Amino acid sequence: ALVQQAMMSGSLGPYTLQAAIATVHSLAPSVEATSWAQVVVLYDMLLKVSPSPVIELNRAIALAMRDGPAVGLAVIEELLRQGELADYHPLYSARAELNRRLGRTGDALSSYRRALELARQEPERRYLSGKIEELAR
Repeated sequence: ALVQQAMMSGSLGPYTLQAAIATVHSLAPSVEATSWAQVVVLYDMLLKVSPSPVIELNRAIALAMRDGPAVGLAVIEELLRQGELADYHPLYSARAELNRRLGRTGDALSSYRRALELARQEPERRYLSGKIEELAR
């Protein structure tokens, strides 16, 4: 209710839009049932008030969920070409997952390995190592 009230106030700042995105996610009973179209629209709005490559990456993931992995992957490849996220392991993890969904195992493994090189937190490193082991079988 608070997010809805904030959205209707006419003053849409980054925190209001982030809260709206979190609300859409929290109201969905599953990832598949998430209103990805609504999430993409909210990310579009967020990019206008608070542009950043990380927000563009999050939008790319939402696009992949709405329109398919190839669409999201194209945006991620462009972000990679721009270079600002070249050392950001979540970009490589997302890239790996979308390549995996497209059946591009070699590209997925390469991206998961790069994500692992960049990740510093042990839980993330374990997750990425598990994904590499799973794909390498």
